Amino acid sequence: MVSLLHQVMHAVAIKRNGGADSISSISGLNLESVIKTLNDGVSLGRLVKIDDTFLLSPAGRMILDSEYSRFCDEIRSHGQFLDAYEKFEIINKELKQLITDWQTIKVGDQIIPNDHSDSEYDEKIIDKLGVIHEKFEPVLAIMVESVGRFANYSAKLIKALEKSEDGELEWVSDAKLDSYHTVWFELHEDLLRLLGRSREE
Repeated sequence: MVSLLHQVMHAVAIKRNGGADSISSISGLNLESVIKTLNDGVSLGRLVKIDDTFLLSPAGRMILDSEYSRFCDEIRSHGQFLDAYEKFEIINKELKQLITDWQTIKVGDQIIPNDHSDSEYDEKIIDKLGVIHEKFEPVLAIMVESVGRFANYSAKLIKALEKSEDGELEWVSDAKLDSYHTVWFELHEDLLRLLGRSREE
């Protein structure tokens, strides 16, 4: 059985400098259990607390990495989940290109930062984001069947997409929010850690 401390450390590794609320959301554990486990992790030297946020200590990082092979054997051999992950990686390439298109714009022969003054351009990108999300939804649904807490990612992605479609542009990729790109990045990190894969640069 996966220990509470492992689940919380896994969430800390994904969120990076996250507070108890966000770690609770990723881990799928209730906030009270998360707070207690975070404090236990600090006492054991596996976590470091900075103000109200948490990081893995060097020792905690080594312990967490060594535990994955023991706790993740089942998911790493789950054919349906692995197939869904491969589909995710294909869609991920589309999402990465879309975010590049969102953050930059071509003017003549130059690629410059997008200042979001062209609302028509931005609307087209958000429309494409909706298409990507629609394609991804059945893939994520398969993942949720095996890892129930992934339903939290689904809810966050829908919220970010809806806010983006309502004209709140920061919900596309702002790193300070649970924007679509932020949540997608965390989901990707979660998958990579569970499956023992490396992120392609």
